[in-house]
Amino acid sequence: MPNARVCTECGAVVPDGHHYCGRCGARYFDEGSGAANETMFFGAMQAPGRAKLILIRGEGLEGLSYHLNATEHVAGRKQGAILFPEDNYLSPRHASFLYRDNVLYLKDEGSHNGTFLRLRGPRAVADGQEILVGEQLLRIEYLNLKAEYPMREETLMYISPPKDYMFRVTQIVRGGKPGASFCSVNNDVLVGREGCDMNFPDDRHASRKHVRLTWKDGQVVVQDHDSRNGTFIRVSNEERLQHGDYVYFGSELMRVEINV
Repeated sequence: MPNARVCTECGAVVPDGHHYCGRCGARYFDEGSGAANETMFFGAMQAPGRAKLILIRGEGLEGLSYHLNATEHVAGRKQGAILFPEDNYLSPRHASFLYRDNVLYLKDEGSHNGTFLRLRGPRAVADGQEILVGEQLLRIEYLNLKAEYPMREETLMYISPPKDYMFRVTQIVRGGKPGASFCSVNNDVLVGREGCDMNFPDDRHASRKHVRLTWKDGQVVVQDHDSRNGTFIRVSNEERLQHGDYVYFGSELMRVEINV
């Protein structure tokens, strides 16, 4: 791709019209422009030990920063200091960023569509956990086939084929209804755009081999396959945030930067 816009920090391709790298969050300058030519604006200073959010992609102005200098900061469509009134996928009060013992946490506020955090490494997940792969919302469901297909007079019902499946991965479509579903006889499911167990060839945000889900020690472990856009897990309660984390809620993708 001779005319590709490539990030100078991590080498990822920056889509046309984007001013920040979706992988590392670095600012991208087109040819003939640069940091030296950028006009700087006065604004609140980032306090030591405090964080800021940088909008990477969404309904707001890309590159906009939100300094988290107070104790709690609410994000949503109608409530809070971090507002995206035109994002209809957001709940009125969607999520909050709060400090406890000078540590930043992310909390979902009972939102309709959930709040998602990019995985940093392999992670065990519970029954019913939802993840984002590209633009696909997937639910992980633990299986108990004897409960789903009960015996009658000690006779097992037919299942096709009768294997020892431990979990399945189900695509969630419009209205929250189940779409495509897959389980593996090896209890190992690879998800991506092509050449996988579950393929989404039309999803340009999914990598060719994006994420693997494996049954290990009585639970499902999710591991990203070094995908370009990462794999996101739905926040069930609170999650501690680190420098460089990515948070996704509504249509907003934000990068966390913590001033040490």
